[in-house]
Amino acid sequence: MDEILSRKRPDTFLRMIRRAQRGRLKVYLGYCAGVGKTWQMLEEAHRLKKEEIDIAVGLVETHGRADTAALVEGLEVIPRRRQEYRGIVVEEMDVDAILARKPQVVLVDELAHTNVPGSRNAKRYQDVQEILAAGIHVISTLNVQHFESLYDTVETISGVKVSERIPDSVIADADEIVNVDLTTEDLQKRLEEGKIYPKERIGTALAHFFKEPNLVQLRELTLREAASQIEAKSRDTLDLDIPATPDQLMVCLSSGGPNSKMLLRYASRLAGRLNRNWYAVYVQTPGEEPTRIDSTIQRLLLETLTLATQLGATVFTYKGDDIADTILRFAREYRVGHIVLGRPGHTPFWKKLLGKTNIVERLMEEARGITLVILDTRKYDNGKAKNPQEKKPKIQHWEVVEGSESK
Repeated sequence: MDEILSRKRPDTFLRMIRRAQRGRLKVYLGYCAGVGKTWQMLEEAHRLKKEEIDIAVGLVETHGRADTAALVEGLEVIPRRRQEYRGIVVEEMDVDAILARKPQVVLVDELAHTNVPGSRNAKRYQDVQEILAAGIHVISTLNVQHFESLYDTVETISGVKVSERIPDSVIADADEIVNVDLTTEDLQKRLEEGKIYPKERIGTALAHFFKEPNLVQLRELTLREAASQIEAKSRDTLDLDIPATPDQLMVCLSSGGPNSKMLLRYASRLAGRLNRNWYAVYVQTPGEEPTRIDSTIQRLLLETLTLATQLGATVFTYKGDDIADTILRFAREYRVGHIVLGRPGHTPFWKKLLGKTNIVERLMEEARGITLVILDTRKYDNGKAKNPQEKKPKIQHWEVVEGSESK
């Protein structure tokens, strides 16, 4: 079965190339370095070349692996651009040379790579977007830990803060995704044989990122992600009527909310699973006017709203002193079926005596026909749990229906 699928995938991409009028993106997705993404990409390149497709190598990272370097032989390689940075000459992909050469297909390894400062684009995926816009098809590679929305999940699994990340929208826009899978035992064996990292790095890798529990969880995560992406693309091709019931998703943000980035990443994942549009809504109260909050909070708020855009949300900001009312009006207008928000702090007893309620309590009373998803991220500080035993935020769901609350 796997052999049949491996033969079919290049043929499918070949048909896509021949009928397309603009650049298409194909991504080989893996759960870790060494599973064989670049190898499979290069093998497909040779198959396409035999089919008389004009294909070239924009950039392939061999990482000193002789077998990978051997696969590059026989393919046209577009020379890299050399740039000096802090006294060191660095080689990067030459986007201008690729656009001038304009092959039908170009190979671009490691989609999440960060370019050297001073490059025309900060990230390689932005280079790829330029190439696609020029009508050139791209085949690339990526590991699951580089998804922006999975940052918190990957840190929980591996303890590693992944610095090179790409917006999920880049993957959502890919035309084809191929999951490159390898058992964790085989991957560790490849590492021990020196086929992934140099000899001096093997011991450290096995003791940290390449530990069996880490690899098992990352592999499962990748399998789920690949299936989710494929399912979403299949749903996009169906000609279905848009239901009249509320089905969109919104996440509520505040300037002082704890760990808003974690909230956004969760909402992004949920929207992806539901295959729904989603919105990030920030309501600025009179006490949050720029003249009344310090520069640190302003900067954190700007970073939060920027991340929301990168994750694919449509961002809205409003001014008002009744946050719950603004949220409810927005939900009704934009057909929101799910509201995601962080759990508020403890309401003082004296406020309860005066009949004061917090935002969640208001929404539970008034958000009829809407599912509330409440994340308790208060135990987190900049992405780290203060209690090491509490690695995952507590998540609670309420579906508010007429006359009752279903938990």
